[in-house]
Amino acid sequence: MKINSLGLPKKESEIIAAELNILLANFQIFYQNLRGLHWNIRGKRFFDLHLKFEELYNNSQIKIDLIAERVLTLGGTPLHTFEDYILHNKITIGKNIHNDEESIALIVNSLTQLLKIERVILKQSEEINDEGTNSMMSDFIQEQEKTLWMLKAWLEEEI
Repeated sequence: MKINSLGLPKKESEIIAAELNILLANFQIFYQNLRGLHWNIRGKRFFDLHLKFEELYNNSQIKIDLIAERVLTLGGTPLHTFEDYILHNKITIGKNIHNDEESIALIVNSLTQLLKIERVILKQSEEINDEGTNSMMSDFIQEQEKTLWMLKAWLEEEI
């Protein structure tokens, strides 16, 4: 078995980097959805949601950079074209959404999909003792689960 300079199995690290690229692509779509929601929200909850969407897209932008840098750390090349993002996308693309509940529902559905991808990566990284990736996924999951709970509460839905 070939080991990379991080002390991780080379082949498995390449697989994790590929999975991280799928997460990266989906985060890019999520980020763009959040920008659209931020720009297009209307109604009585405009001020609160406009700020919330900005908070969420700024947070996503940070995560996008962390994911891309982890791909590089594992020896991969981060996806960086819209074509790649669409090809690997698993979340719904929101277009011209102005309604508050529809906006929050889109975010809830997106976070649910991101969590599925992250849990696959968490399991893979745990199996090869890739603490760097594992820790990052654990942090993402913990934060997104809390956000999901809050958004579901806002929608008056059960988690």
